[in-house]
Amino acid sequence: PAVAMNQRRGGAGAGVRAARPGSSAGWIHVRSEAAGRPTWSWSWLSWSTDSSSESSSPPSPGGCGASPITNRRIPTTRREERSASAPYSWRVPRDLAIDFGTASTRVVARGRGLIYDEPSIAAVDTRTRDVLALGHDAAELVGRTADHVVMVRPLNQGAISDFDMAERMLRSVLARCGVGRLGRLRVLMTVPAAATSIERRALKQAVRGAGAGQVFLLESTMAAAIGLELPINEPMGSVVVDVGAGTCETGMISLGGVVALKALRIGGRDLDRAIASQVRQKLDLVVSEQLAEDLKWKIASVDPGRAEVIAELHGRQTQTGIPDTGQVSSTLVSAAISDLAAQMVQGAASCLADAPPELAQDAIFEGIHLIGGGSRLDGFPALLEAGISVPVRAVSDPEHVVVEGAGRCLEDLDRLRPLFASADR
Repeated sequence: PAVAMNQRRGGAGAGVRAARPGSSAGWIHVRSEAAGRPTWSWSWLSWSTDSSSESSSPPSPGGCGASPITNRRIPTTRREERSASAPYSWRVPRDLAIDFGTASTRVVARGRGLIYDEPSIAAVDTRTRDVLALGHDAAELVGRTADHVVMVRPLNQGAISDFDMAERMLRSVLARCGVGRLGRLRVLMTVPAAATSIERRALKQAVRGAGAGQVFLLESTMAAAIGLELPINEPMGSVVVDVGAGTCETGMISLGGVVALKALRIGGRDLDRAIASQVRQKLDLVVSEQLAEDLKWKIASVDPGRAEVIAELHGRQTQTGIPDTGQVSSTLVSAAISDLAAQMVQGAASCLADAPPELAQDAIFEGIHLIGGGSRLDGFPALLEAGISVPVRAVSDPEHVVVEGAGRCLEDLDRLRPLFASADR
């Protein structure tokens, strides 16, 4: 037909016909001019005079400009072609909020939400110092690698313990998020309130070395209050207790600042080590921290009224090193963490004691907001409420409150610079 021949000869709207062999209808790739720029799109062409043999109505592809084969949208401009070939480099915003914690690293991108949430651990080859695995992939290799491959956690109790590995890990995290060494990237980092000025400076240097252009710091207590949508700018005391993997912090916030603060370098990993040490002393079994963490979540409790539970565990004997199996009770595991849990409660009470009486009265009516992964320990909210005589409000998603609050600050970084300056000390 004349229309089909015109398409083959390269006339107006020249393109490539994509019809099945033997059929009289198909898709053509049509080139047109729009605002002086070439644009390609798919159009349905039917040249059969017999309407009964083939339907002239096109099948429904995946929208305007979609391929009839893959049902995917086809880029129609140069910018869209670059975006399709390198989606992260063009679509990821230039503003990121990072919660670089002892146990997990979480990243929120402006306009996209949470884009990274994995453990803060890396598998490193000691011969070449190369990072072999990161996050969940590295966590699965714990205790299963050769001698030259070690597991590295660059943070310990909320502070950087291995600066080189912290920079390498952050660079790998940014690469997974699709961000290279752009130089214009703005990063908002959460920092524990217990961090010293040297530790804060080391964190900023590690992020800059990973490829960030501008780095801002925000204390995790303030970020949690923002994530919980507390009235931080009003003359009202809002109390947040953050039980993390490396620290336990209690802060009272009023009029955009931290009025009282108590930070302890005690966290969930210390509870795991205490359980492993108790099992080794009482049962003569050596168990990993991962197994101790499983015991903490499954049978440990700080509630004295909970019924006793018996669990079976596998380890190796201390003297001979022979693999062995034993039984551990919830009473033994709970006794291992009771002292540490009591110190956390005492830290929260000390924070309330240091606060002005007017703001301390607000906590009685508003309650204390409990966040962090350690808040999921069985019986801990009730223990905290009984120890300070203040209502405790548990959060449905305590692990992501801090990074969500930091992500909300990305919407107006310039206006919130005074808030970041208070954390950059």
